[in-house]
Amino acid sequence: MYFQYIGILAALGTAALAKELPPDDARAANLYENGARHMAIIEKKQATWDRQRAEGAMDSAQYKGLDYVPCVDGLATAIAGDANNTFRCNNIDLYSFKSHAELGSNGGEGSSSWGWTSPDGREIIAIGQSDGAAFAEISKEGKLIYLGRLPQYSTPIIWREIRAYKNYMVIGSEAAGHNIQIFDMTKLLTIDPANPVTFDGKKDITGLFTGLPVGRAHNVVVNEARNYAVAVGAQPRDSACKAGLIFIDLKDISNPTSPGCAAQDGYVHDAQCVVYKGPDKKYTGKDICYSYNEDTLTIYDVTNKRNTRIISRTSYQGASYTHQGWLLDVNNQEFLLMDDEYDEYDKVEPAADGYPVTYIWDIRSLEKPLQTGFYKSKVYSVDHNQYVINGFSYQSNYGAGLRVLDVSSIPADPTGKGVKEVAFFDAYPEDDAQPNGGVVDFVGSWSSYAYFKSGFIFINTIERGGFVVKRTA
Repeated sequence: MYFQYIGILAALGTAALAKELPPDDARAANLYENGARHMAIIEKKQATWDRQRAEGAMDSAQYKGLDYVPCVDGLATAIAGDANNTFRCNNIDLYSFKSHAELGSNGGEGSSSWGWTSPDGREIIAIGQSDGAAFAEISKEGKLIYLGRLPQYSTPIIWREIRAYKNYMVIGSEAAGHNIQIFDMTKLLTIDPANPVTFDGKKDITGLFTGLPVGRAHNVVVNEARNYAVAVGAQPRDSACKAGLIFIDLKDISNPTSPGCAAQDGYVHDAQCVVYKGPDKKYTGKDICYSYNEDTLTIYDVTNKRNTRIISRTSYQGASYTHQGWLLDVNNQEFLLMDDEYDEYDKVEPAADGYPVTYIWDIRSLEKPLQTGFYKSKVYSVDHNQYVINGFSYQSNYGAGLRVLDVSSIPADPTGKGVKEVAFFDAYPEDDAQPNGGVVDFVGSWSSYAYFKSGFIFINTIERGGFVVKRTA
């Protein structure tokens, strides 16, 4: 198709633009430090979601449950003749779908998701919704089986982020007064699916972290090896921790406390915190956080939670809203992938044409990271979240759905020329007939979880609900 051809030409023509840059402090003062760019993005998202609510798209009960549908000739046709139940795909089959309503939600509006595998191998997914977190088991046949839910701690809001720590889920929200809930997933193991359980959002949690300025955070991050979590984007920006990294000690899970924070670079949107195993030997064994700070990749040494320091702070060609990223390999930590959530909207190169860019960073020197190249999607959309597993990046790209990239070539060729898309499942068919085959908008897939040993992948969508899919190649 024409738009695919244009995407291919764009990928070939903009490879030379890959470049790390020093931070632009004047631009940061005007756009980022005061929260102006962040608020502009929130306003655009709210406008889209308000429109969808008015149109009825957020009423998830209208989306009927689906069972196994194979991907045949590029389509998973769940209901013949129904364009909104015909999903573009490649090398991925649909196994199950349940709406947010079927997953116990009164408000719907999906967000984050994260998985947990029980000691006996049961695979259970936690599903972010505006009014709490739903829990569902993925059966050995790929069926999504609703078990129950943990309601929100304060007020409903679409932004809810979830990560696992041992047998617990750590749940944050942008709602003031929500705090960080800690829920014991073993409570789910004795539930009869015929009688799903709605837990008490306050009484049935194991722990509650209340050390946020106003009880809200944009995201939560976990370093299980060192027994701590991190709340990021905990506004206001003028609080003592500047909405940076707020550390949460989880050693006493029933009484989480904070040993300190990292406020040096202000607001942090997302992060990945690990024990360093990379080639920069002076940092071996240190606690390192790779943070995505609106206009920079900022790398911190957080070994001493009361005395953290910035190792490097680097911007790049195309920086518009540095959103999220993930290490290419947590065991050697030489490269990472990063996405920018606003470069398509902002119409800046290399994403000025609306085709998402995955930025490639060489981090073999933590003090001098290099932006060596990028992969350019051939699908018109916005990139959001990605996680790298065994050489594959699993990306949730809003209206383009789940995209799977083979990124195993990057260590040999960090320009990204060898990166290729090997599978996808487009969970938002509503934009398929648009002129470019998609939309630059905040619709469709928010998150995915692909770590289950069974190979089943969960996709959480904003409007509809949860999909279980599986790669065939």
